[in-house]
Amino acid sequence: MGRVIRWAEADDLPGLAAVEIAADGVFARVGICFPAGTTMVEECTSPELVIVAGRPAVGFAMYGWVDGAVHLEQLAVHPEHGRRGIGSALLAALCDHASAVADAVTLTTFRDVPWNAPWYARRGFAVQEPQGWGPEMRALVARERELGLELAPRVVMRRVLRAPGY
Repeated sequence: MGRVIRWAEADDLPGLAAVEIAADGVFARVGICFPAGTTMVEECTSPELVIVAGRPAVGFAMYGWVDGAVHLEQLAVHPEHGRRGIGSALLAALCDHASAVADAVTLTTFRDVPWNAPWYARRGFAVQEPQGWGPEMRALVARERELGLELAPRVVMRRVLRAPGY
């Protein structure tokens, strides 16, 4: 059931906060506890920016735009449905969509958490050094720090989908 990948509908959005909260809870195993506040998906009002897995949704990928690239805002899979390829399927669907509208996908993530930067690296993402960031990425990283997300070393990663301007 969780492997059906589809675009979100408006009535999917309210239930995704529980998925995000449950997924964020897994970080406690490595000593990372997120600051209180709304989840990222609670701030989303556009289902066309969200790809979900399952009905009801057990995982999602939410994106936006940063410096002309599709930017993965959040990828979350409920832990009860983890380690079944759902996250990989969501990421593949996002990259497939992105390849039609952008040259790359970017994201920010924890450098040393095994299911973060190392997981994305195995899927074609590479760390992008600060000198390669555009103004919107610089602002995004600064905003994450203001929100308290610099709980452990974080990195910006990028996956090139096609040559620029292709």
